[in-house]
This record gives sequence, C-alpha cells and structure tokens, in this order.
Amino acid sequence: MDTRWLDREELAAWVRLMAILELLPGVLDAQLRRDAQLTHFDYYVLATLSEAQERTLRMTALGHQTGATLARLSHVVQRLETRGLVERFPCPADKRATNARLTDVGWEKVRASAPGHAATVREYVIDALTQEQVTQLSAIGDAILRRLDSEGTRAALYQRYDAR
Repeated sequence: MDTRWLDREELAAWVRLMAILELLPGVLDAQLRRDAQLTHFDYYVLATLSEAQERTLRMTALGHQTGATLARLSHVVQRLETRGLVERFPCPADKRATNARLTDVGWEKVRASAPGHAATVREYVIDALTQEQVTQLSAIGDAILRRLDSEGTRAALYQRYDAR
C-alpha cells in the first residue's frame, strides 16, 4: 500500500490542530486549578452530573459521557467525594451498579466555577474566531467526529447543544 503523505497545506493544518490539542487543555486546567481548585476533568465530571436528571448517573454512564475509564473515573469521583462535591450510592434499579450524584455543595461549585471556565473558553477559542469560523469549526468537528465515532454512539454528547 502506498503511503498518502500530507501535502504542505494538509501538514500545516495538522500541525496547528496538534498544537491546539496540546496547548488548550493546559490553559483550561490552569484556570480551573487557580480559580476553583479543580482540574479540567474534575470540572467536566461535575458539569456532566449537573446536566443529568436528578444530577445523578450510573458510574458506567458517567464514564461513557466523559470518555474516562472506570478506573480513572473512580479515582476522580473518590477525590470529589472526599471534598463533599459528589456522593456514590448503590443504584436502586440494579444493586450491582453504583450511581454518582452531585451534592448541593457540588452544584454550588459548578455554578461558581462555570463563569470563569466560560470566560476562558471564550477568550482562547470563541473570541479568536469570526461567527463564520465558529460555524465552520462546528462543521469541521462534525466531519472529524463522523470518522472517530462512525457508529454515532457518542453523538448525543456532542450534538446536545445543536439548534433544533
């Protein structure tokens, strides 16, 4: 099989995407650590629970929605539980499963942390783009996600804010 090497324009686009994937998580993490004493992943777990019905999800569903292994998620949820932000309990429908629920303290943490996080996303991503580029970024994301998630198993996670 012949290798289809990237041409200069494709390579330029790829290198920029890789730089974004490397730099952006650090920027988001630094802001949340400084302002909320949370990692970006901590915040993502809390925000995901905040949007769930009764602010509760099975650990397996939470892992699926956050893209975390159960081992990583268990470690993070244990740390959040120690801080009183999350509580775990047996699933009433299936005693073999464990649920995670955002506590009232966790809800307040999400509410207090969200403005700074949104401001950072706006500063480093959204405000760097024109409205047309924001629309293009969504379309580019959709094109790539169709390849990465060809079965659409995670589509509900990244399409939940689409205009209907």
